[in-house]
Amino acid sequence: MAPRSRPQPQAGRPESESGFSMEDVKKLVALVERSDVTHIAWQRGAEKVVIRRGSSPGRPGLARRLVDAEPVAAPAAAPAAVPAASAEAAAADKPGVYVNSPFVGTFYRSPSPDSPTFVEVGAKVKKGQTLCIVEAMKLMNEIESEVDGTVAEILVQNATPVEFGEPLFRIEPA
Repeated sequence: MAPRSRPQPQAGRPESESGFSMEDVKKLVALVERSDVTHIAWQRGAEKVVIRRGSSPGRPGLARRLVDAEPVAAPAAAPAAVPAASAEAAAADKPGVYVNSPFVGTFYRSPSPDSPTFVEVGAKVKKGQTLCIVEAMKLMNEIESEVDGTVAEILVQNATPVEFGEPLFRIEPA
């Protein structure tokens, strides 16, 4: 049986180095510019590069061509994921109605960076009232309350990615 071949280190880079060079970043930027891709995140070792292209309609002040195109250090240790059973058990302990994300996107608490948030913890809300915006595929989608009640928890940080079905708010019905 032949021995496995190891990947060769990049020219000019020691084999022990596992981060990104500026040349790596430039190649990723060029790849994004030549394609329809608008967001790419790549991690190598302790470094992570995130590149976003385009603007966000309806979000004044967020228009940008490229953001975060410099290598940034990733956290030393990622927090352990909460098993689904534990998350469900924690949710069962807290009464209320959970408003979940209807799709993958980016969660925003206000209509624009300079505007006040739609709701705060403790706010009284009516069925159909806008709680937040989830941007998906460059479309701003208003997420509305499903019940009359009080906002008990906001479960997501502003301007962070959310997954399909991820709880965004806990509302205690009136």
